[in-house]
Parts: sequence; structure tokens; C-alpha cells
Amino acid sequence: MDFLKRRLRQLELNPPRVLALGFAGLILIGAILLNLPIASKSGESIGFINALFTSASSVCVTGLVVVNTGEYWSLFGHIVIICLIQMGGLGFMTLATLVALILGKKITLKERLIIKEQLNQETMSGLVKLTKYVILSTFAIEGLGALFLSTRFIPRYGFVKGLWFSIFHSISAFCNAGFDITGNSIVPFKGDIVVNLTIAFLIIIGGLGFSVYIDISRHKRFNRLSLHSKLVLVITLILIIVGMILFYIIEWDNLGTLEPLNTKERIVASFFQSVVTRTAGFNSIDMSKMKDTTTFIMIILMFIGGSPGSTAGGIKTTTFGAILLTTFTVIRGGRDVVAYKRRIPQEIIYRALTIASIGIFLVTVISMILTISEDANFLDLLFETTSAFGTVGLSRGVTPDLSNFGKVSIMITMYLGRVGPLTMAFAFAKRQKNSIKNYRYSEGNILVG
Repeated sequence: MDFLKRRLRQLELNPPRVLALGFAGLILIGAILLNLPIASKSGESIGFINALFTSASSVCVTGLVVVNTGEYWSLFGHIVIICLIQMGGLGFMTLATLVALILGKKITLKERLIIKEQLNQETMSGLVKLTKYVILSTFAIEGLGALFLSTRFIPRYGFVKGLWFSIFHSISAFCNAGFDITGNSIVPFKGDIVVNLTIAFLIIIGGLGFSVYIDISRHKRFNRLSLHSKLVLVITLILIIVGMILFYIIEWDNLGTLEPLNTKERIVASFFQSVVTRTAGFNSIDMSKMKDTTTFIMIILMFIGGSPGSTAGGIKTTTFGAILLTTFTVIRGGRDVVAYKRRIPQEIIYRALTIASIGIFLVTVISMILTISEDANFLDLLFETTSAFGTVGLSRGVTPDLSNFGKVSIMITMYLGRVGPLTMAFAFAKRQKNSIKNYRYSEGNILVG
């Protein structure tokens, strides 16, 4: 009896483990629904592996697909996919809290701990209020996005279909998913300012993080914002502008991408492609025809991804910023890592280095494995793997031709990218109860560099 009690205590679910298993359960439910014959236009089952891949891509708000979303899936399939995207983007615990609040149930301490982990908050104060804000602001932003898109989609597709397209793409963009039902992403609208800017700004807003919205709404002025919000806004802006300029310069004479477009369309397309590397897999040009240099730059941007506490993936902008600031501090011979007259704690630096190291290791290993199992060149496979890890969804045409082993490998990468490599490590690694010791070992020197 004592042994059984000990085993039950060992199996007790910590918040990271609940999140990891919750996303896995959501993926499985989605796969079962998408595997039903009613989910496809042909009335035939797609097969469990393909259904599982599509469900994982939806829940992990990635956008990698094995079949054309607009052409293959029925209305039922589209509804299942967009619901999975919404639940994956907001987080299943956020929606569970919404249901509990509607039913008048009290949010327990354990549930608050899970919400804290999911929304990437430092304290538990005001978590229920934050959850309400997250839900209301999400629906409001998605509704506004759908309104703007409807001005272009309704005249083109008719009222009912145009409205449905507007809602679907607005949710997909805000959740940084990149799923489309036009049949060819945003390529038919590559010169349309309204469609491009609406989707681009939905992606940017979705990738900033909910805590940044609250900070901006409270303080209004940049110099009053928290250090986190300042770094998120500045790094996001720099990455988008740098990505846009590099894309324009490198691709402007490429017949397969920008060369056939006029100046306005080139600028819009360059801006759009830079934004979508924030982890949303829409595209307005043929990704497979990009130059290798552009492809590698996009791999770097996809690996960085969006910001903490948002619908985006990647190692996150603040992780990249912390590592960059640490590098500059070491080069200058400084002792403390400082940004905007605030010292960044050493614990945060360690965490940033750990996340980046795990991310590099995961992307490298999966890419190497895929070179053995798949018949494609290394750069395309590295692009595909990074896109999966960053939950981006951009592809150079590799996804539909993946073997079952390759699909499973990409699924695992998407899952780890959405849950977060560090969260997964905390969820299932055995951590010592007294990991902080009251003594330190004497120093030992090693040579580096």
C-alpha cells in the first residue's frame, strides 16, 4: 500500500507536464476527427498518420500540410482545423478557464499554476483577470481582422464564402498558424495592400505576447514600459525591417520571386515574407524558388521566432536579445548584462542559453536524421525542420513527399517547438528537490575560444 502511494506521488502532474500532456491529448482528439471520412471532400479517410500530422500542425499553430487545405478538406474538416488552431493558439488551459468561468466554477490553485506556466507569467497575481483579457482581446482582434479581410474576400468569393474565408484566415493569422483555404496561400493577393497588411499585422500582434498588450494599454509611452516589453518591441521591429531589406536586395532580380513584380508589389511582398518568419506560414511568393542565401536568412529568422507568452514559436525574441546583449557585454569586458538601465539576472541568461542550445541541438539532429530517411537536399530539410520547430509552417515543397518516418519526426519537432523545449525538460526530467546547495566548489580554469 505504501509503495502504491509513493508511485502515485511520483506520477503527480506538475504544471509543465499538464501542458505537455494536454497538447498531446488535443492533437490526438483532432487526429481522430480529421481521420473521419466526413472530414474530406472525397468522403474517404486520409489515413491516421496524415490526420495526426494535420492535427499536430493545427494545434501547434504551425501550418505545414501534407495535402492542400483548401482543396482536400470538407467544411467539417475546415471547422475542425480552425478550432484546433484557436485552441492551440490560446492554449487549452485558457479555454478551460473560460468554460469554468461561464459555469461559475472556482479556479483552483493548481489550475492557476498551470495558467501561469502557459501564459509565461512570473507571478500568480491577477491570473484570472489576465485570462479574461487574453480571451476578449483575442476575439476582438480576430473579429477586426476578419472585418478588414471581408472587404476583399466577399467581393471575390460571395457573401457566405467570403465571410467564412475572412474568419478562417483572421484566426489563422492571429494564432500564427498560416493555414489557408484559398488553395495557394496569399499568392492570389500578392499585390493587395489590404489583405497583405491585415494578415501581416495580425501575425505581428499575435506574436508580441499578451503581457505586452497589457503593458502598452496601461502605460501608453515607450519609456514607461517594462524591460520585457521594450525588448520585445525593439527586437521585433529590427528583425522585421532587416528581414524585409535583405529579402528585397537578394531577391529583386530573381525571376521566380520578386523580379516579375512592380516596385509596390516587391516592397509589399518583401515586408510580408519578413513578417511571416515571425512563425506564420503564409506566403505570397513561391518559397521553393528563393535563392539559397535568402533561404538561410529565413531559417535564422524562423529559429528566433516570436515573443514569450504569445501564439508564436521559436526560441523567442527576448531569448535572442538576452544572448546578444550577453555577447556584447563580454566583448566590452563588462560584468553585468544591462538593457535600458536595467540589469538582466544571471538566471535569465542561463535560461536563454539553455533554450537556444536545446533548440540548435534539436533542429540539427532532426535535420541530420531526415537527410538519411528523405530524398531531398539538406538546405530544404533544414528549412523544413526549422519551420516545424519555430511553428512557422513555411515549406519549400518537402512536406507532402515526406515518408511516414519523416512525418513523425516533423510532428515531434512541431510539438516540442509549441510546448517549448525547456517546458518539456521541466515536465519530464527528474529534478533534485534540494538543487540549490548552501556551498560552492572552488574555481577551476579551462581555456575557451
